[in-house]
Amino acid sequence: MTFPFPPGTDEDTPFFVISVAAQLSGLHAQTLRSYDRMGLVSPGRTSGGGRRYSMRDIVLLREVQRLSQEEGVNLAGIKRIIELENEVGALRAKVSELTEQLAQALAAAEHAAASVHRSLRRDLVPVRQETALVVWKPNRKR
Repeated sequence: MTFPFPPGTDEDTPFFVISVAAQLSGLHAQTLRSYDRMGLVSPGRTSGGGRRYSMRDIVLLREVQRLSQEEGVNLAGIKRIIELENEVGALRAKVSELTEQLAQALAAAEHAAASVHRSLRRDLVPVRQETALVVWKPNRKR
């Protein structure tokens, strides 16, 4: 579902009241309240305590319904699936962040190494290469 978001909002901005969220998700408003109490979907709240659902919440509600009706997963199982998917998402974000930090550190190390190499080249003195064989015989004391 594509939805033109108003300026300054995105898929995580909560702005659907429960009746609209129920319509968009194909569920009853009481079911949405029940899912909120169970922690399956946690909508935003107004200062007065009213629920406000985001597009991400609507997509999640549809997924809960699909898992329940088409796959036969119970609500406890659905909650665990959601938790694991959130954890995987967080871990992927962390891996991406660490990969970026590693790339920056490698670039900085390469830059520092190149700088050191440039400075050393000016200080190098050519040395004649010779090969000599020296045989050492220690004096034996008798």
